[in-house]
Amino acid sequence: MLSENEVKELKTLAKENRKNVLKMVHNAKSGHIGGALSSADILTVLYHKCINVPTEWKNSPDFEKRDRFVLSKGHASAILYSVLSQKGFFPESELMTFRKLGSKLQGHPSPICSGVEVATGSLGQGLSIGCGMAIGLRLDNNPAHVFVLMGDGEMQEGSVWEALMQAPHRKLNKLIPIIDRNRLQIDGCTETVKSLDPLDEKLRAFNWEVIEIDGHDIQQIYSAFEQAKKADNPTIILANTVKGKGVSFMENNAGWHGKAPNDEEFARAMKEFE
Repeated sequence: MLSENEVKELKTLAKENRKNVLKMVHNAKSGHIGGALSSADILTVLYHKCINVPTEWKNSPDFEKRDRFVLSKGHASAILYSVLSQKGFFPESELMTFRKLGSKLQGHPSPICSGVEVATGSLGQGLSIGCGMAIGLRLDNNPAHVFVLMGDGEMQEGSVWEALMQAPHRKLNKLIPIIDRNRLQIDGCTETVKSLDPLDEKLRAFNWEVIEIDGHDIQQIYSAFEQAKKADNPTIILANTVKGKGVSFMENNAGWHGKAPNDEEFARAMKEFE
């Protein structure tokens, strides 16, 4: 369990990450805000409390022992970059180069950026990559964990369900997927586009242990990660979230999936964090 002070600190860090996402996308005049804001609490807790990665990255003597992270929903890269800068992988000043020509902070993550394992963004591929990583680590007798953050829209991809069969079959208990269940995708509600419910029951039918949480509750997020890390069987975290979380006029609005705010909207959004 986290202390009250730890929870308070993580909430403050998550707030700063949300502000950074808004600044980055507004400055670039393009990007994906909704899904970045919905996963801000998840990634803040993961990187500040639950994942073992060296900020020196490839220059660290413990580099091979690091945990791995795959942002399957690569379009939400702004939140990952903010968290990585917060942890010291690169200076915060670089955030304003987001989506600029020649920047290491491309619209979708690429290994040219310190802290990024693999290029992602072709939806439905991240969990398969995670499976491969977990199998490779096992062959090397490396006890590191592999975390994969997925969007619920990409759960409609057939390749995801192939990977969901593969992990329990191979008993990949070091693989920990997290589903950002905000129930919205670029075309609208997931249940209208292609229904996923009852998602928890479907995952259990594929032999996964399921931990369902409020994806904005810091304590629940932390506890879920710690429980999953200790599990003997493949365990998936189903995090119920709100798309656009933290900005009232963006919350639960599919229109903010991949839209940059204009100057007036940016000012309104930032004022809500005062």
